[in-house]
Amino acid sequence: MPAYIIADVTVTNEEQMKQYREWSTRAMQEHGAEVLVRGGRVLPLEDGWTPERIVVLKFPDLAAAKAYYDSETYTKARQVREGAGSIRMIAVEGV
Repeated sequence: MPAYIIADVTVTNEEQMKQYREWSTRAMQEHGAEVLVRGGRVLPLEDGWTPERIVVLKFPDLAAAKAYYDSETYTKARQVREGAGSIRMIAVEGV
C-alpha cells in the first residue's frame, strides 16, 4: 500500500532553507520518493488553515517513507534546516 509524507513548511531563512532542499532532494532520490507536490500556490478552503508551503512525497509503503525520514542523508537535511523555519510532517498510508 503506498504511503505519503506530507509536510507543512514555514520558511524564515530562505538561504538556509535552500541548503535544506539540496539535502532533502538527495534523500528523495536515494529513497525513490515520487514528488507529488513541492511548493506551489495554496488555496485555503476550510477552517483557516493557510500554510505557506506544502510538500507531498509518495513512497511504495510506510516502511519506505520511514526509511527516508530516518536516513543519514535526510538526518543531515534536518540538521541543516535547524533555525531556517518550521516543518510539521506526517507519514500516512494511502489507498
